[in-house]
Amino acid sequence: MSKPTDLVQGTLDLLILKVIALEPMHGWAIAQRIRQMSGDVLQVGQGALYPSLHKLEQNGWISSEWAVSENNRRAKYYTLTKAGRKVLGQEAAQWERLSAAISLVVRAV
Repeated sequence: MSKPTDLVQGTLDLLILKVIALEPMHGWAIAQRIRQMSGDVLQVGQGALYPSLHKLEQNGWISSEWAVSENNRRAKYYTLTKAGRKVLGQEAAQWERLSAAISLVVRAV
């Protein structure tokens, strides 16, 4: 049986896009925001986070630039691009359809 923290394949990209749509942030802050917004249910490790960030940047859905973080360290900040905003809308709508369909099956008597 899966653990509650296991993410459905493909959902990490959606979560990252959603979080950085709120404001640009660095990798550690993205993982913390996902954890916080999910009520401490979803925990994203570096081994999953950074490959996803790299892929999203290669796809042109996010961009990055180096800046100084709140604790005076150099960090790469990620920002949603126009193309990323479009993909976020599409992926969020698809997730809503999928999760509603799964709920119908799970709640069936």
